[in-house]
Amino acid sequence: MTDAVRHTNTAREKTAPWLTLKTREMMEAWLFVSPSAVGFLIFFLGPLCAVVYFSMTEWNLLTQQAAFVGLANFEDALLENPDFWHVVRNSVIFALGLVPLNMALALTLALALSRPFFGVVFFRTVFFAPVVTSAIAWAIVWKFLLQGEGGFINQMLAIVGISGPNWLREPNWAMAAVIVTRVIKMVGLNMILYIAALQAIPRDYEAAARLEGASRWQIFRMIIWPLLAPTTLIIMVITTIGSFKVFDHIYQMTGGGPENGTLVLAFYIYQQGFKFFNIGYASALAMIMFVIVMMLTIVQVMLRRKGAE
Repeated sequence: MTDAVRHTNTAREKTAPWLTLKTREMMEAWLFVSPSAVGFLIFFLGPLCAVVYFSMTEWNLLTQQAAFVGLANFEDALLENPDFWHVVRNSVIFALGLVPLNMALALTLALALSRPFFGVVFFRTVFFAPVVTSAIAWAIVWKFLLQGEGGFINQMLAIVGISGPNWLREPNWAMAAVIVTRVIKMVGLNMILYIAALQAIPRDYEAAARLEGASRWQIFRMIIWPLLAPTTLIIMVITTIGSFKVFDHIYQMTGGGPENGTLVLAFYIYQQGFKFFNIGYASALAMIMFVIVMMLTIVQVMLRRKGAE
Protein backbone atom coordinates (compact mmCIF):
# COMPACT_ATOMS: atom_id res chain seq x y z
CA MET A 1 0.00 0.00 0.00
CA THR A 2 1.46 3.37 -1.04
CA ASP A 3 1.84 6.37 1.24
CA ALA A 4 -0.88 8.25 -0.69
CA VAL A 5 -3.43 5.45 -0.13
CA ARG A 6 -2.51 5.25 3.58
CA HIS A 7 -2.90 9.00 3.89
CA THR A 8 -6.35 8.88 2.18
CA ASN A 9 -7.60 6.06 4.41
CA THR A 10 -6.30 7.81 7.53
CA ALA A 11 -8.00 11.08 6.57
CA ARG A 12 -11.29 9.25 5.87
CA GLU A 13 -11.15 7.53 9.25
CA LYS A 14 -10.55 10.82 11.01
CA THR A 15 -13.31 12.72 9.20
CA ALA A 16 -15.94 9.97 9.13
CA PRO A 17 -15.15 7.13 11.54
CA TRP A 18 -18.77 5.90 11.40
CA LEU A 19 -18.63 5.39 7.60
CA THR A 20 -17.52 1.78 7.65
CA LEU A 21 -17.67 -0.53 4.68
CA LYS A 22 -20.85 -2.15 5.99
CA THR A 23 -22.49 1.24 6.51
CA ARG A 24 -21.55 2.39 3.01
CA GLU A 25 -22.95 -0.79 1.46
CA MET A 26 -26.18 -0.40 3.43
CA MET A 27 -26.52 3.24 2.32
CA GLU A 28 -25.88 2.29 -1.30
CA ALA A 29 -28.48 -0.50 -1.08
CA TRP A 30 -31.11 1.87 0.32
CA LEU A 31 -30.22 4.39 -2.38
CA PHE A 32 -30.90 1.82 -5.10
CA VAL A 33 -34.21 0.64 -3.63
CA SER A 34 -35.41 4.11 -2.64
CA PRO A 35 -37.31 4.78 -5.92
CA SER A 36 -39.31 1.58 -5.50
CA ALA A 37 -39.78 2.19 -1.77
CA VAL A 38 -41.02 5.75 -2.34
CA GLY A 39 -43.35 4.54 -5.08
CA PHE A 40 -44.67 1.81 -2.78
CA LEU A 41 -45.36 4.31 0.00
CA ILE A 42 -46.99 6.90 -2.26
CA PHE A 43 -48.98 4.73 -4.65
CA PHE A 44 -49.84 1.66 -2.51
CA LEU A 45 -49.42 2.00 1.22
CA GLY A 46 -50.65 5.59 1.37
CA PRO A 47 -53.86 4.99 -0.63
CA LEU A 48 -54.47 1.75 1.28
CA CYS A 49 -54.34 3.58 4.61
CA ALA A 50 -56.62 6.27 3.20
CA VAL A 51 -59.17 3.67 2.05
CA VAL A 52 -59.11 2.04 5.49
CA TYR A 53 -59.86 5.40 7.10
CA PHE A 54 -62.53 6.38 4.55
CA SER A 55 -64.26 3.01 5.02
CA MET A 56 -65.04 3.99 8.60
CA THR A 57 -66.59 7.34 7.65
CA GLU A 58 -69.81 8.52 6.06
CA TRP A 59 -68.40 10.87 3.47
CA ASN A 60 -70.49 12.37 0.68
CA LEU A 61 -68.36 13.57 -2.21
CA LEU A 62 -70.79 16.34 -3.18
CA THR A 63 -71.27 17.93 0.22
CA GLN A 64 -67.70 17.17 1.36
CA GLN A 65 -69.09 16.33 4.79
CA ALA A 66 -67.56 13.38 6.60
CA ALA A 67 -68.52 11.75 9.88
CA PHE A 68 -66.78 8.87 11.61
CA VAL A 69 -69.16 5.87 11.81
CA GLY A 70 -66.80 3.03 12.74
CA LEU A 71 -67.85 -0.31 11.25
CA ALA A 72 -71.33 0.81 10.23
CA ASN A 73 -70.52 0.66 6.52
CA PHE A 74 -69.32 -2.94 6.84
CA GLU A 75 -72.40 -3.93 8.83
CA ASP A 76 -74.64 -2.35 6.22
CA ALA A 77 -72.93 -4.18 3.37
CA LEU A 78 -72.70 -7.58 5.03
CA LEU A 79 -75.94 -7.68 7.01
CA GLU A 80 -78.44 -5.18 5.67
CA ASN A 81 -77.86 -4.61 1.96
CA PRO A 82 -79.29 -7.47 -0.16
CA ASP A 83 -77.72 -6.05 -3.32
CA PHE A 84 -74.25 -6.68 -1.92
CA TRP A 85 -74.61 -10.46 -1.86
CA HIS A 86 -76.15 -10.41 -5.33
CA VAL A 87 -73.08 -8.51 -6.53
CA VAL A 88 -70.73 -10.96 -4.77
CA ARG A 89 -72.59 -13.84 -6.41
CA ASN A 90 -72.14 -12.25 -9.84
CA SER A 91 -68.44 -11.72 -9.14
CA VAL A 92 -67.98 -15.36 -8.12
CA ILE A 93 -69.86 -16.57 -11.23
CA PHE A 94 -67.69 -14.33 -13.39
CA ALA A 95 -64.50 -15.68 -11.77
CA LEU A 96 -65.64 -19.32 -11.97
CA GLY A 97 -66.40 -18.87 -15.64
CA LEU A 98 -63.33 -16.85 -16.60
CA VAL A 99 -60.48 -18.50 -14.69
CA PRO A 100 -60.88 -22.16 -15.83
CA LEU A 101 -61.75 -21.18 -19.39
CA ASN A 102 -58.83 -18.78 -19.65
CA MET A 103 -56.33 -21.24 -18.21
CA ALA A 104 -57.54 -24.18 -20.31
CA LEU A 105 -57.46 -22.17 -23.54
CA ALA A 106 -54.07 -20.63 -22.67
CA LEU A 107 -52.55 -24.06 -21.99
CA THR A 108 -54.01 -25.47 -25.22
CA LEU A 109 -52.59 -22.62 -27.27
CA ALA A 110 -49.23 -22.89 -25.48
CA LEU A 111 -48.97 -26.62 -26.22
CA ALA A 112 -49.74 -25.94 -29.88
CA LEU A 113 -47.36 -22.96 -30.23
CA SER A 114 -44.44 -23.97 -27.98
CA ARG A 115 -42.66 -25.94 -30.70
CA PRO A 116 -41.01 -24.14 -33.64
CA PHE A 117 -42.78 -24.36 -37.01
CA PHE A 118 -43.36 -22.07 -39.95
CA GLY A 119 -45.55 -19.13 -38.91
CA VAL A 120 -45.39 -19.78 -35.15
CA VAL A 121 -44.34 -16.17 -34.46
CA PHE A 122 -47.31 -14.91 -36.46
CA PHE A 123 -49.80 -17.01 -34.52
CA ARG A 124 -48.28 -16.02 -31.18
CA THR A 125 -48.57 -12.38 -32.18
CA VAL A 126 -52.19 -12.81 -33.25
CA PHE A 127 -53.23 -14.36 -29.95
CA PHE A 128 -51.20 -11.89 -27.87
CA ALA A 129 -52.32 -8.75 -29.74
CA PRO A 130 -55.64 -8.37 -27.81
CA VAL A 131 -53.67 -8.12 -24.54
CA VAL A 132 -52.07 -4.84 -25.63
CA THR A 133 -55.24 -3.56 -27.28
CA SER A 134 -57.19 -0.84 -25.48
CA ALA A 135 -59.77 -2.49 -23.24
CA ILE A 136 -62.39 0.15 -24.02
CA ALA A 137 -61.83 -0.18 -27.77
CA TRP A 138 -62.04 -3.95 -27.46
CA ALA A 139 -65.31 -3.73 -25.52
CA ILE A 140 -66.83 -1.27 -28.01
CA VAL A 141 -66.04 -3.54 -30.94
CA TRP A 142 -67.54 -6.58 -29.23
CA LYS A 143 -70.57 -4.58 -28.19
CA PHE A 144 -71.36 -3.98 -31.86
CA LEU A 145 -70.57 -7.57 -32.81
CA LEU A 146 -72.94 -8.94 -30.14
CA GLN A 147 -75.93 -6.75 -30.95
CA GLY A 148 -79.32 -8.29 -31.73
CA GLU A 149 -80.32 -8.92 -35.30
CA GLY A 150 -77.88 -6.34 -36.63
CA GLY A 151 -74.84 -7.82 -34.92
CA PHE A 152 -72.18 -9.62 -36.91
CA ILE A 153 -72.33 -12.73 -34.72
CA ASN A 154 -76.07 -13.17 -35.19
CA GLN A 155 -75.78 -12.48 -38.91
CA MET A 156 -73.26 -15.30 -39.20
CA LEU A 157 -75.52 -17.58 -37.17
CA ALA A 158 -78.47 -16.68 -39.39
CA ILE A 159 -76.56 -17.99 -42.42
CA VAL A 160 -76.66 -21.50 -40.93
CA GLY A 161 -80.27 -21.10 -39.77
CA ILE A 162 -79.65 -20.23 -36.12
CA SER A 163 -81.49 -17.33 -34.53
CA GLY A 164 -79.06 -15.81 -32.06
CA PRO A 165 -80.21 -13.95 -28.94
CA ASN A 166 -79.56 -10.33 -28.07
CA TRP A 167 -76.41 -11.33 -26.23
CA LEU A 168 -75.93 -8.28 -24.04
CA ARG A 169 -79.60 -7.56 -23.30
CA GLU A 170 -80.80 -10.95 -22.09
CA PRO A 171 -79.96 -11.95 -18.49
CA ASN A 172 -79.24 -15.56 -19.42
CA TRP A 173 -76.64 -14.61 -22.03
CA ALA A 174 -75.06 -11.33 -20.91
CA MET A 175 -72.73 -12.82 -18.31
CA ALA A 176 -71.54 -15.55 -20.68
CA ALA A 177 -70.90 -13.00 -23.43
CA VAL A 178 -68.83 -10.79 -21.14
CA ILE A 179 -66.83 -13.77 -19.84
CA VAL A 180 -65.99 -15.05 -23.32
CA THR A 181 -64.93 -11.66 -24.65
CA ARG A 182 -62.76 -11.11 -21.58
CA VAL A 183 -61.15 -14.52 -22.02
CA ILE A 184 -60.35 -13.80 -25.67
CA LYS A 185 -58.73 -10.51 -24.69
CA MET A 186 -56.53 -11.78 -21.86
CA VAL A 187 -55.73 -15.37 -22.86
CA GLY A 188 -52.61 -14.29 -24.76
CA LEU A 189 -50.80 -13.24 -21.58
CA ASN A 190 -51.27 -16.61 -19.90
CA MET A 191 -50.37 -18.32 -23.18
CA ILE A 192 -46.98 -16.59 -23.18
CA LEU A 193 -46.36 -17.59 -19.56
CA TYR A 194 -47.18 -21.22 -20.35
CA ILE A 195 -44.99 -21.17 -23.47
CA ALA A 196 -42.04 -19.91 -21.42
CA ALA A 197 -42.62 -22.65 -18.84
CA LEU A 198 -42.92 -25.37 -21.50
CA GLN A 199 -39.72 -24.30 -23.22
CA ALA A 200 -37.89 -24.47 -19.87
CA ILE A 201 -38.75 -28.17 -19.44
CA PRO A 202 -35.80 -30.36 -20.53
CA ARG A 203 -36.64 -32.44 -23.60
CA ASP A 204 -34.74 -35.35 -22.10
CA TYR A 205 -37.71 -36.15 -19.87
CA GLU A 206 -40.04 -36.50 -22.81
CA ALA A 207 -37.53 -38.50 -24.83
CA ALA A 208 -36.97 -40.93 -21.96
CA ALA A 209 -40.71 -41.37 -21.49
CA ARG A 210 -41.17 -42.13 -25.18
CA LEU A 211 -38.47 -44.77 -25.01
CA GLU A 212 -40.44 -46.40 -22.20
CA GLY A 213 -43.52 -46.47 -24.40
CA ALA A 214 -45.49 -43.62 -22.80
CA SER A 215 -48.27 -42.04 -24.84
CA ARG A 216 -48.66 -38.30 -25.41
CA TRP A 217 -51.38 -38.11 -22.79
CA GLN A 218 -49.25 -40.00 -20.25
CA ILE A 219 -46.29 -37.68 -20.95
CA PHE A 220 -48.49 -34.64 -20.42
CA ARG A 221 -50.22 -35.97 -17.30
CA MET A 222 -47.20 -37.46 -15.56
CA ILE A 223 -44.35 -35.16 -16.66
CA ILE A 224 -45.39 -31.88 -18.25
CA TRP A 225 -48.37 -30.99 -16.06
CA PRO A 226 -46.57 -31.54 -12.71
CA LEU A 227 -43.61 -29.46 -13.92
CA LEU A 228 -46.01 -26.67 -14.89
CA ALA A 229 -47.39 -26.48 -11.33
CA PRO A 230 -45.51 -23.31 -10.26
CA THR A 231 -46.52 -21.48 -13.44
CA THR A 232 -50.08 -22.72 -13.10
CA LEU A 233 -50.26 -21.33 -9.56
CA ILE A 234 -49.02 -17.92 -10.70
CA ILE A 235 -51.46 -17.84 -13.61
CA MET A 236 -54.35 -18.93 -11.39
CA VAL A 237 -53.65 -16.23 -8.81
CA ILE A 238 -53.16 -13.48 -11.40
CA THR A 239 -56.27 -14.46 -13.34
CA THR A 240 -58.41 -14.73 -10.21
CA ILE A 241 -57.34 -11.29 -8.99
CA GLY A 242 -57.98 -9.86 -12.45
CA SER A 243 -61.45 -11.42 -12.61
CA PHE A 244 -62.50 -9.61 -9.43
CA LYS A 245 -61.01 -6.33 -10.63
CA VAL A 246 -62.77 -6.29 -14.01
CA PHE A 247 -64.45 -2.96 -14.66
CA ASP A 248 -63.92 -1.71 -18.20
CA HIS A 249 -65.76 -4.57 -19.92
CA ILE A 250 -68.77 -4.29 -17.64
CA TYR A 251 -68.83 -0.50 -17.88
CA GLN A 252 -68.74 -0.41 -21.68
CA MET A 253 -70.64 -3.55 -22.70
CA THR A 254 -73.49 -3.93 -20.22
CA GLY A 255 -73.30 -1.23 -17.55
CA GLY A 256 -74.08 -3.92 -14.97
CA GLY A 257 -77.29 -4.97 -16.70
CA PRO A 258 -79.55 -6.41 -17.79
CA GLU A 259 -81.44 -6.60 -14.50
CA ASN A 260 -78.11 -6.29 -12.64
CA GLY A 261 -77.11 -9.63 -14.13
CA THR A 262 -73.52 -8.51 -14.76
CA LEU A 263 -73.17 -6.13 -11.82
CA VAL A 264 -69.86 -7.27 -10.33
CA LEU A 265 -68.12 -5.96 -7.24
CA ALA A 266 -65.63 -3.62 -8.93
CA PHE A 267 -68.37 -1.91 -10.94
CA TYR A 268 -70.62 -1.74 -7.87
CA ILE A 269 -67.84 0.06 -5.99
CA TYR A 270 -67.59 2.54 -8.87
CA GLN A 271 -71.34 3.13 -8.75
CA GLN A 272 -71.36 3.78 -5.03
CA GLY A 273 -68.34 6.08 -5.14
CA PHE A 274 -68.71 8.07 -8.35
CA LYS A 275 -72.38 7.77 -9.26
CA PHE A 276 -73.99 8.01 -5.81
CA PHE A 277 -70.96 9.88 -4.34
CA ASN A 278 -70.86 7.73 -1.20
CA ILE A 279 -67.10 7.48 -0.82
CA GLY A 280 -67.18 5.95 2.66
CA TYR A 281 -69.44 3.08 1.63
CA ALA A 282 -67.44 2.51 -1.57
CA SER A 283 -64.23 2.35 0.47
CA ALA A 284 -65.78 -0.26 2.77
CA LEU A 285 -66.77 -2.33 -0.27
CA ALA A 286 -63.22 -2.00 -1.61
CA MET A 287 -61.83 -3.32 1.68
CA ILE A 288 -64.22 -6.26 1.56
CA MET A 289 -63.12 -7.05 -2.00
CA PHE A 290 -59.48 -6.83 -0.86
CA VAL A 291 -60.13 -9.38 1.89
CA ILE A 292 -62.03 -11.71 -0.47
CA VAL A 293 -59.24 -11.69 -3.07
CA MET A 294 -56.57 -12.18 -0.39
CA MET A 295 -58.43 -15.16 1.08
CA LEU A 296 -58.88 -16.74 -2.36
CA THR A 297 -55.18 -16.27 -3.07
CA ILE A 298 -54.18 -17.89 0.24
CA VAL A 299 -56.52 -20.83 -0.41
CA GLN A 300 -55.07 -21.36 -3.88
CA VAL A 301 -51.51 -21.32 -2.57
CA MET A 302 -52.38 -23.79 0.22
CA LEU A 303 -54.16 -26.15 -2.16
CA ARG A 304 -51.25 -26.05 -4.58
CA ARG A 305 -48.76 -26.78 -1.82
CA LYS A 306 -50.90 -29.63 -0.55
CA GLY A 307 -51.14 -31.04 -4.05
CA ALA A 308 -47.38 -30.78 -4.52
CA GLU A 309 -46.76 -32.64 -1.25
